[in-house]
Amino acid sequence: MGASHIDHADILRSGATDQVLPHRVMAPSTLGTFLRSFSFGHVRQLDAVLAETLRRAWALGRGPGSNDVVIDVDSTICEVCGPKKHGASFGYTKKRCYHPMLATRALTGEILHARMRKGSANTQRGAVRFIEETVARVRRAGGTGPLYMRFDSGFWSGATIATLERLEVGYTMGIKMIRPVIRAVAAIEESAWIPIDYTADGEAAVAECDYKGRRLIVRRTRLVGPQAQLWPDWRHFAFLTDLGGDAVEVDQFHRNHATVELAIRDLKEGSGLEHVPSGQFFANSAWLVCAVLAHDLVRWTAILGEITPDAQLTVARSLRTRLFSVPGRLVSSSGRPTLRAPLGWPWADVFGRALDLLRALPPVPV
Repeated sequence: MGASHIDHADILRSGATDQVLPHRVMAPSTLGTFLRSFSFGHVRQLDAVLAETLRRAWALGRGPGSNDVVIDVDSTICEVCGPKKHGASFGYTKKRCYHPMLATRALTGEILHARMRKGSANTQRGAVRFIEETVARVRRAGGTGPLYMRFDSGFWSGATIATLERLEVGYTMGIKMIRPVIRAVAAIEESAWIPIDYTADGEAAVAECDYKGRRLIVRRTRLVGPQAQLWPDWRHFAFLTDLGGDAVEVDQFHRNHATVELAIRDLKEGSGLEHVPSGQFFANSAWLVCAVLAHDLVRWTAILGEITPDAQLTVARSLRTRLFSVPGRLVSSSGRPTLRAPLGWPWADVFGRALDLLRALPPVPV
């Protein structure tokens, strides 16, 4: 965990790693050769492994079951250096990059699905197929309750909304402030705006209206005090939704879409997507799936081991400190492997309790 380059895998060859694993630890160059052997079909097979691992993890009792599942769909930028990365190109950030798409479970930070795309891919490229696959994966994994998806305005399209409605998935989707939307917002009566909590140096309000037969909720914000002399006008942020309920509550629900950045942060800083290592596109696609699997294993360990009541907000780096980077030695006592940790280790109780809970998990039917 925490590796950003293939060469970092060499740390696994130190210490007593080969005594714990049922196989010898290969050199980092072997990992590179393995990744370069992937074709498009192999990547999809590896993606199926991720889907089956999700099903088995949820079968251990921490899946959503019949409860609501909120899924945040977003894309991210993985910047690369040099012109020889296959599929890397300049996108809207004007940087050479890849542009993968991710679907995360809002409650836990688990990444449910991921798809590598070339750097110049539009945000909504492949979104319809991606949504279909994500919904099918959640259903196969045991999520039988209502599904809700949140999107920013980059994914706004009629085809995407039609797909969500066909799959009976509730949604909130950001919408760009194009001229017809601006006119619809301008027609909202001043008395319809409901003030909401905002920062001390600003104010905000929420209202709603109809836009082409769909519910449009608008949040407006502006500064107050000295800074208002620079930006005195209201700024408007709108999204479409098919959800019922109070506009203020639905607006807060949609704003929580920002928590997807916590999962992306941990995926990049703690699971290997900080750097995309290979020059071949499908090797990097496989690397993405492996990084997602590593990220989810951290989350599942924290959830099943009951490390913290809020698994989503716990930084992966903190979990590595408490669970994985154990300052001890593995010794053999009467032929039985024993972990000897230092006295006064602050995470000893947390580690021991999590280990007991994980060992007590029942086997999952294949």
